[in-house]
Amino acid sequence: MFDDREAAGRELAALLAERGVAPDVVLAVPRGGLPVGRMVADRFDVPLDVVAAKKLGAPGNPELAIGAAASDGTVWVNDDLVARLGVDSDYLAAERERAAETAREKVDAYRADRPPLDLVGLTVAVVDDGVATGATTRACIESVRAMGAARVVLGVPVGPQDTLDELAGVADSVVCVETPGWFGAVGQAYRDFSQVSDADAMAYLDDGE
Repeated sequence: MFDDREAAGRELAALLAERGVAPDVVLAVPRGGLPVGRMVADRFDVPLDVVAAKKLGAPGNPELAIGAAASDGTVWVNDDLVARLGVDSDYLAAERERAAETAREKVDAYRADRPPLDLVGLTVAVVDDGVATGATTRACIESVRAMGAARVVLGVPVGPQDTLDELAGVADSVVCVETPGWFGAVGQAYRDFSQVSDADAMAYLDDGE
């Protein structure tokens, strides 16, 4: 188990270095990804920014992700699940816009008056405190690629192997510290998985300045 997110971030940073990954930029998924991302950014002495996506909820079951939309409007849709549930195009379009707008508001709030980083031609590490289903993570990766990154590396402390295998088809590489044989939830890998407040999360962005 990891003591907390910062400890997990240090372990992830060490593994990235061991794997020969040298990111030019670290993009963390708020809020829980920011303590992890700060440790990675500090290890490589590179800028830290945020990337966000929100899941598209299924009709009548908003907790079931039928896809995800990132803040720039990049969308990933689980076409098989959409077809199986018979989700109509009007619902899907409305849900995509809602999710993208929510993600935009999150990114704008965290960036405040900072301009977005130019990712063109760079190696970008997308970092979170863990992955479960990977829906929002996938949208984040595809968003970063759409912004011109030359290489996108997903770095997480913990996740299930099947999800990581799926994400490896989207990212250029996936680096994960722990892949437990039985995966219940990300928080089970942490001794301290207390919620990160918006204020605390934003402070991690300020730490590098």
